[in-house]
Amino acid sequence: MGDVAANIKVMPESPEVDLDELQDRLEQSLPEGAKINSVERDDVAFGLVALLPTVIVPDDAGGTEAVEEAFSDVDDVESVSVEEVGRL
Repeated sequence: MGDVAANIKVMPESPEVDLDELQDRLEQSLPEGAKINSVERDDVAFGLVALLPTVIVPDDAGGTEAVEEAFSDVDDVESVSVEEVGRL
């Protein structure tokens, strides 16, 4: 089996959230076997910036649900949504 790459959109609760700290907390929350390959930022509106991590998970891990749940439990995260999933 291979790996799966998922582009995930993480919306912070407010524009005042320190995105570097939020990114660190997201990386620390990852379930075993998952890793963040890269992170982009997307200006949404009114100073709000979303983090767009690309997460690599093993194909046998059952998809991205564990990562979504882990990210949702991080402080200062308003919402988590999977934008795109593909095999590597």
